[in-house]
Amino acid sequence: MTIHITEQAVTTSCGSLFVRVWTPAGAARGNCTSPPCPFVLLHDSLGSVDLWRDFPEALAQATGKPVVAYDRLGYGRSDATQGLPPADFVAKESLAGLKPVLDQLQLERAILLGHSVGGGMAVNAAVQMPERIAGVVTVAAQAFAEDRTLAAIAQAKLQFQDEAQLTRLRKYHSDKARWVVDAWTESWLSPAFSSWHMRDVLPQLKCPLLALHGEHDEYGTAVHPQIYSELAGGPSRMMLIPEAHHLPHREQPLAVARWVQDFVREHGL
Repeated sequence: MTIHITEQAVTTSCGSLFVRVWTPAGAARGNCTSPPCPFVLLHDSLGSVDLWRDFPEALAQATGKPVVAYDRLGYGRSDATQGLPPADFVAKESLAGLKPVLDQLQLERAILLGHSVGGGMAVNAAVQMPERIAGVVTVAAQAFAEDRTLAAIAQAKLQFQDEAQLTRLRKYHSDKARWVVDAWTESWLSPAFSSWHMRDVLPQLKCPLLALHGEHDEYGTAVHPQIYSELAGGPSRMMLIPEAHHLPHREQPLAVARWVQDFVREHGL
């Protein structure tokens, strides 16, 4: 299947967002809207459009649906931003970045797929804009600030004091790399973030949910997908991916794409 790739900028009140779209030739119509209901990807704390690597194309190939990915403000090729994220940044992304993307690309409805903190953002978005979100897939998403998660982030903070580590990150975030690291580590390690939990949000989620998690995820135990699947207010299930770590969509992109395809078919999305 031929995949057409396009790029554009989306304007928000705080700056411009970089967007890339993978569109299968002759994409089949779906039940979400016409043209077919696309996926929109929400990246992790160090992520960007480019760091999704081959997964968006694999997902478009497997499902026949368009796939949209964007760099959040401060990341990748989007505009820089000032100051660290507020303590409620997970909940605020739906209106700060996602809604402008949906509006300017004229997407009436979408299926969200969020990696790591992007999973929490996806669930919040589906609760805040239920009429626009048809389903949610989380990949390695955290439900709260688990000790294992915080310990791994503290270790990463030490590693990024090495200029060589930061140089590698500049390949994707240019001169915003230091801000990207600080936005991740200082936000999660802040006492103000310690009480963050998805327990109050998940029961309000009514659309279908698939929670994927690597068996050996170094940033969170299996308690996270269990919380997502058990507390979700709509149809939900979790899948623990054998031999996978925190990046299952990059470690096993074809397998993850097939599981997402099955989820889409199961719920007629």
